[in-house]
Amino acid sequence: MIISTFSYLWSSTAIDAIEELVDNGYETFEVPISSPHCWPDEISNSEISAMGAKLDACGAEVRSLNAGGYDLNLASPAANMRLKSIEHIKSVIDVAAAWGATEVVISPGTRRPMISPSLDNVYEWMYESLDQLIPLATQAGARLLLENTPYCFAPTLGDLATIVSTINDDALKVVYDIANAAYIGEDPVPGLLAHREAIALVHASDTGMETWGHDPIGTGVVDFNGLGAAVQETCGAGNVVLEIIREDDPLYEFEKAMHDLRDRGWKLDS
Repeated sequence: MIISTFSYLWSSTAIDAIEELVDNGYETFEVPISSPHCWPDEISNSEISAMGAKLDACGAEVRSLNAGGYDLNLASPAANMRLKSIEHIKSVIDVAAAWGATEVVISPGTRRPMISPSLDNVYEWMYESLDQLIPLATQAGARLLLENTPYCFAPTLGDLATIVSTINDDALKVVYDIANAAYIGEDPVPGLLAHREAIALVHASDTGMETWGHDPIGTGVVDFNGLGAAVQETCGAGNVVLEIIREDDPLYEFEKAMHDLRDRGWKLDS
């Protein structure tokens, strides 16, 4: 299972967080791209290389970098804003190449909620952005993963699977966030089974329906028993990112989550 360093966003750098997690038995990680945790514009090329050497020395593997979505919009009506988003994601792809990460998580973009542009236009802008990004990812030996988020213009797994099939390039897949899906009323189990070919990674955490969260296992509405069987049938636990977000004692939260998932039948070594 892959561990997200999201809980360390404000308390430590990504590399320091990973070193602590490796000392506690974890090996594979997803890093959110956020200042000051890990922000390409604030890290020189030599520092990026030194961080990569540090990861190698401690036996850590960074599987994916999460470029985020709040500050980016690949579907912006403004061409220069789309370009800024593309340039930022390119810088994340460069870090992924330096660290040997094979996936970069991105958002398809957002749509103005009042007097919205047409969906046809929004999709056209997003596809134009992806046309520029996909060759960059391919050249770097990585692929882009669209994440289902409640605030993006394409929030469902079906929406993202359609985008992936339209592009029809192995350099673009989906990371299926279970809590995000559950929060908008989507059942993750049939979703995962129906769209398995489009999904490269799964983000696992719980959430309530009143407050959107990435919460400990069993504290919200997600059926982790059924989900464990679906994961075993499709991508396997080795392609699942544990993305519980808790600033207080994340090591305890990760250890407890592992026990809770095993108690619900998850085969975490698969």
